[in-house]
Amino acid sequence: MSDKATDSKYKVIKVEKTTPPTGMLGDNWYLYVIQKGNLPNSIMECKKTGTLKAVTAHAKDVANTINLRNVKGGRK
Repeated sequence: MSDKATDSKYKVIKVEKTTPPTGMLGDNWYLYVIQKGNLPNSIMECKKTGTLKAVTAHAKDVANTINLRNVKGGRK
C-alpha cells in the first residue's frame, strides 16, 4: 500500500557529476534530478555548479520549496 503523502511529494532522486551546459565553462557541474513520487512525467533535471555537497543541499532546498508551495496552494 502506498502512502499518499509521500507519493505526492517532490524529492531529490539523483545528484551526479556532469558536463557543463552548452556555452558554459568549468568542470564542477552537477546534474540533479527531482521527481514527484514515482510519477515518470514529473521529473525535473537541472544543472548547477559547485561541490557535490552544495549542489545536493540546493536540490533538496528546491524540492522543499516546491512541496511548500503545493501545501500552501500554489504561487501568489
